[in-house]
Amino acid sequence: MADQTLLTLWDDVRAKTLDVLKGLDDVHARWAPPNLQNSCLWHAGHAFVVAEFLASRALGLTAQMPAGWQKMFSWESNPAHTRPEEWPTLAVVVTALSEQHRRLREVYAALSPDQLDTADPGKTERSARRTILVAMQDEARHTGEIQLLRKLMTKTFVVAGTSIA
Repeated sequence: MADQTLLTLWDDVRAKTLDVLKGLDDVHARWAPPNLQNSCLWHAGHAFVVAEFLASRALGLTAQMPAGWQKMFSWESNPAHTRPEEWPTLAVVVTALSEQHRRLREVYAALSPDQLDTADPGKTERSARRTILVAMQDEARHTGEIQLLRKLMTKTFVVAGTSIA
């Protein structure tokens, strides 16, 4: 039987991530404030990479990630060293997030309580369920970062308040 709480949280977290990206164009999606390097685009791609990496590791699945995304969006990445032409468009990242949501939801819905309680092979002190929740918590934090960047855009010279709200 599917863990309805896990599915509800997955739906809620990913819906909020996709919602905060609505109305953002590629120029503003790539903007980062002075002395910072993580843009809205990076945070969105990071949510994809973390969800994919942790779910596949915890559940023994093969990660389904576009080429280069692990390096570009992981916790070890350095966005300042990525050439502008290497970044995917925001539309590509949003589509990947939507497709991943559907695919991982099907995976999560099919898991038994015993499968969710199995130890994560990469972090044996926690269960697969806990690792999946860690990914969702990380995404929720990065969604907050996107919201903050959008606020900064409206409060500075970058864009007028109504163009990305």
